[in-house]
Amino acid sequence: MALEVIQTVTQAEAKAKADREAAAAQARQRLADAQRAAKQTVEQTRQQAREEARQMMAQAEEKAAEATREALEQAEKDCEALKQNARERLEEAAQLIVGRVVER
Repeated sequence: MALEVIQTVTQAEAKAKADREAAAAQARQRLADAQRAAKQTVEQTRQQAREEARQMMAQAEEKAAEATREALEQAEKDCEALKQNARERLEEAAQLIVGRVVER
């Protein structure tokens, strides 16, 4: 009878040890899986952030190009207006010069 009790206790201890080892292995596997999933999530988030930054840069470049085009168009209009004004006053300037030369 005592031998059976000792065998039962020994078997229970062995089963408990095996259960602890299995639980520890399962915990290590779950930790490894969680770490792998976390790394994948971080990489996906980084990739998404890079893509968003690329899109924002492209939009900023488009806006800058449009602003540059508008500024150049306005400068061209301003220059044309100044040229037109100068052409209109060319005759007046010529007469003023001739008038001063004649007065001398």
